[in-house]
Amino acid sequence: MSEAVTEPHRAGGFLESSCAASLDGIVDTANESSGEESAGEREEEIGAHDEAASSTKTTEVPAGLTSNTQTVSTQRPNSLQVHAAGEPGLWTSQGDAEVKLRMGDSGLAAETPLTVNQMFTSAVERFGDHTALSWKDGEQQKSLNYKEYYQTCRTAAKSFLKLGLQRYHGVGILGFNSSEWFISDIAAILAGGFAVGIYTTNSPEACQYVAENCKANIIVVENQKQLQKILQVEDKLPNLKAIIQYKDVLKEKRPNLYTWAEFMELGRDEPDAPLDAIVSSQKPNQCCTLIYTSGTTGQPKGVMLSHDNITWTALSTCRHVRLTDATVSQEVVVSYLPLSHIAAQMVDIWVTMRVGGATYFAQPDALKGSLVNTLKEVRPTAFMGVPRVWEKMQEKMKSVGAKSSTVRRKIAVWAKDVGLQTNLTKMNQSGAAGRTPLSYKLAKKIVFKKVRKALGLDRCTKCYTGAAPITKDTLEFFLSLDIPLFELYGMSESTGPHTISIPEAFKITSCGKEIPGCKTKLHNPDEEGNGEICFWGRHVFMGYLNMAEKTEEALDAEGWLHSGDLGKHDENGFLFITGRIKELIITAGGENIPPVPIEDAVKEAVPLISNAMLIGDKKKFLSMLLTIKCQVDADSGEPEDELTPEAVELCRRLGSNATRVSEVTGGRDRLVHAAIQEGINRVNEKACSNAQCIQKWIILDRDFSLPGGELGPTMKLKRPVVVKMYKEQIENFYKELATPTTPDNPLPPK
Repeated sequence: MSEAVTEPHRAGGFLESSCAASLDGIVDTANESSGEESAGEREEEIGAHDEAASSTKTTEVPAGLTSNTQTVSTQRPNSLQVHAAGEPGLWTSQGDAEVKLRMGDSGLAAETPLTVNQMFTSAVERFGDHTALSWKDGEQQKSLNYKEYYQTCRTAAKSFLKLGLQRYHGVGILGFNSSEWFISDIAAILAGGFAVGIYTTNSPEACQYVAENCKANIIVVENQKQLQKILQVEDKLPNLKAIIQYKDVLKEKRPNLYTWAEFMELGRDEPDAPLDAIVSSQKPNQCCTLIYTSGTTGQPKGVMLSHDNITWTALSTCRHVRLTDATVSQEVVVSYLPLSHIAAQMVDIWVTMRVGGATYFAQPDALKGSLVNTLKEVRPTAFMGVPRVWEKMQEKMKSVGAKSSTVRRKIAVWAKDVGLQTNLTKMNQSGAAGRTPLSYKLAKKIVFKKVRKALGLDRCTKCYTGAAPITKDTLEFFLSLDIPLFELYGMSESTGPHTISIPEAFKITSCGKEIPGCKTKLHNPDEEGNGEICFWGRHVFMGYLNMAEKTEEALDAEGWLHSGDLGKHDENGFLFITGRIKELIITAGGENIPPVPIEDAVKEAVPLISNAMLIGDKKKFLSMLLTIKCQVDADSGEPEDELTPEAVELCRRLGSNATRVSEVTGGRDRLVHAAIQEGINRVNEKACSNAQCIQKWIILDRDFSLPGGELGPTMKLKRPVVVKMYKEQIENFYKELATPTTPDNPLPPK
């Protein structure tokens, strides 16, 4: 398995025929469940692996930081303690503190630092009359240009101040993407508070934790459903002064509860001077935004991002991906991914603002099926999808393609073959100009253009995937349709992107190269060049709010951010993600095994498999939990018993008549069982040692899902949760006294 590569977090695919198709039900998760960690952000999947992780993570200073490699204490110094004399350090855990910016001597790293207000006023000067935000109000399309957008944010900031927002206190925002979400976020920053997105899937208790942690004075909610969560915990929030509901009518009038119209009225006639004084006192090296990690194990951490983190990262990203200024041609994006997530904030709010782009808001049911309609209406120039979005497109297109006529199917297969080969050739030439085959031009005309139009991506020159691993199969599927998916990788702690693939530097399964002004070090690399990925640049966060120890764990003594991800560079400097330190399985025999490459290999070998999770930490051999591709309830996101059309078709090819998961589990369908075993045998044949072979497996009764708790909002696997949920099945793997690795019970032949 040494050649297998785990891609950074991503999503998946669309139409095998050239005809347009509806994408109803394209993604099976509600809008509230589509995002969580940042692009590639580490989810703290510590659980069962904590002990093993602490033994594998070294504390050497990354090569190149000092003239001689040296060992440092695992206790990394806190900046405030080290720089007690008044000079700010590179990091802090105090919300009201300043940090030293990681300025460079030249190039983008040396750009003059800006506050959010300075970046916004610059956008107003350059793009004042251009559309900034646009949304549907019933059947009516409404919009704000940059001048109106900025003035509205200032009015909201004055309203926040009138309601009693204090400096360095939070404004929690709990709801689906909207102009009110953006305005609340920016107004909180202008007024000297912290903008704090809260996951819409949070329980009342989880909302309480975030609001308490950031000392929220004000919470902005979307509707009655989200309001109820806050009202349940209101008496436990001593700092809370007001709640604002921005959608729907209030069901009851309560003290300190305002509609959006009432809220905006509060600041309309307030003088400018107090707000101007706060804005002019702000510095680029101060905190303005908190991004809360998902808290898979333990409490969520408040990632403190400075003005410079946001404004500089937006600038570097724009330059790297070559976005066009609105004065030349306006970029257009669709906002639908959860804004509590750094990836959505960077793409939808900050990067777009830097170039005067227009952000169109999707409908709240975007991820239940309406997204494709919005894409067709808006026709974005850039589009970011988590892997599950792309995968659902792929599944839908395959399903539609399977029902097409024989002629259409043959044309689609021919075109995809031409598309894949042409694009792989382009990729291997690193964008070097070569002769475009006539067959490619023909395929583009009769197939690729129609597919793009059906997806609403006919104007989209930049399609991105991030936040979770995407399979090679999905990447190649879209590449065959002439839609390269550019992977990005980063964390909340790196203000989103660290590396991004671009057309001129694109390699399938790689997440590209660093955005300008940033550096990567691979810490403690092994003989194959795999080491922990560490970041340096002005995108590195200030620290975790009120968590000095956690901050010290994330940042080493030199200020490098340790990602927890394992990766390696190829000879051309492309970064490949190969695993996670905290995901590493350490067997009873002491072998370190990254699970994701093996899981991906199984899914590739057996297309019937939806999810695979490798088991084996502290065990004598590896086993695996498998789920089958099934239909998903469009409203609840719950997996159903019915197989997907693709899965039914795969069963037919095996000679099986199965149409339900329950007909396959428990070894009921021998043909399916044999096909899975055959696929696993093929994966085992490529393993570098017996210790890396899968000895036992089971098909679970239901697929992993967000409502079920096995997946996080970006559809990342919550390993500790799965281990706990399926404890009995896992224990059954290891009940025998004689295991497959003992001399008296040798491995079965491959």
